[in-house]
Amino acid sequence: MKDRIGNDQNEVKMDAARKAYDEIVDLFARGTPPAKVLAFRPSRKTQERVRYLLDRNKEGELTGEEAAELERFGELEHLMQLVKARAQHYVEESE
Repeated sequence: MKDRIGNDQNEVKMDAARKAYDEIVDLFARGTPPAKVLAFRPSRKTQERVRYLLDRNKEGELTGEEAAELERFGELEHLMQLVKARAQHYVEESE
């Protein structure tokens, strides 16, 4: 029983986290015109930094701090992919 209760609680926490994530995605997608969300590209400086970190990672030369930075860039990229997918949905919905 204890495991069952623990598993149910974990599922509730995961559902709540997923909903919170969806709310953030909706906020970004609805707060900015969807066409502008779809057109968003990171700055040249950001792109160069990510390229630099990816190259260092490929060579096995990343410091711990750089690895954490690269991971954050990956998380942000994932978030933007979700935001753009949702924005695309809103564009299609309004047509």
